[in-house]
Amino acid sequence: MKNSQKITRVQLQNNHIESVALFGIVSSEPDYKLSQSINKKFRISLKNISPVVVKGISNELTFSRFSDISKSHDITYSLISNRTIKAFLIKKLKNVDYIFHVEDPYAEDNKEKISSSLKEIESITAVFNIDPKLFKDKDLQYLTH
Repeated sequence: MKNSQKITRVQLQNNHIESVALFGIVSSEPDYKLSQSINKKFRISLKNISPVVVKGISNELTFSRFSDISKSHDITYSLISNRTIKAFLIKKLKNVDYIFHVEDPYAEDNKEKISSSLKEIESITAVFNIDPKLFKDKDLQYLTH
């Protein structure tokens, strides 16, 4: 007789979403200029890091990413390009040029403050609060890695 084990599927809760605030930014500025403006406003240090790479069927798409990698505070900031000449990182957000990703234990409490600070930057045309729960896990993986 075979000794077969019953497989149990366990669902893990992803509390990571509660600590993330996402903002869609519309701006005609290039990524490096926009990151400088955000650096001044938030007193952070967004720096160009490895881009987000999406492997398609026939080609590879790269989207620029700027992150504040200093460990002096508990908040992580990232500015990610949402478009290339040929495609969008997140197709649901075709009207958004950049995604501002804020990982903060108090993200829910600070959303309005962050949004209003972004709106004060002259080179930003519009800011949208984005609900991370509206996206598939596949789309969110590009923003969190």
